[in-house]
Amino acid sequence: MTKPSLNTLQAPITEVIVCTTCRPAGVPRDQPAPGAALFEAVQVAAWDLDPAQLAQVRIRSVECMTGCNRACTVTFQAAGKYLYYFGDLSADTETAEHILACAQLHVQAADGTLLRNDRPARLRNGILARIPPLAIPG
Repeated sequence: MTKPSLNTLQAPITEVIVCTTCRPAGVPRDQPAPGAALFEAVQVAAWDLDPAQLAQVRIRSVECMTGCNRACTVTFQAAGKYLYYFGDLSADTETAEHILACAQLHVQAADGTLLRNDRPARLRNGILARIPPLAIPG
């Protein structure tokens, strides 16, 4: 059996996870959740990306990531990489585009590190957590 070369190895898929139940303070429960609007905006923004840019990105939603006091929230995670969790995001097109640009940075970083000054403007603040990769016993 031939061992794969570094050129044939692919980076792990970066998941962009958007909380669809996020609702900033003051948004009544009878109105649509801004988190759901953010998820939709990310999906729409992804239509404008080259398929090669999306090849290593998966966009999905979840109901509640318990960032309620810092809504709207999103995470970036991939096997063997740091997980980043952001809050205080706006549910708009510009934020969605910044989320996808940050996902590309996460894909490209060997360990998933997202340096503050390299991140798009809307993701330079609002970081809720940076969680190290899962340690695999070996």
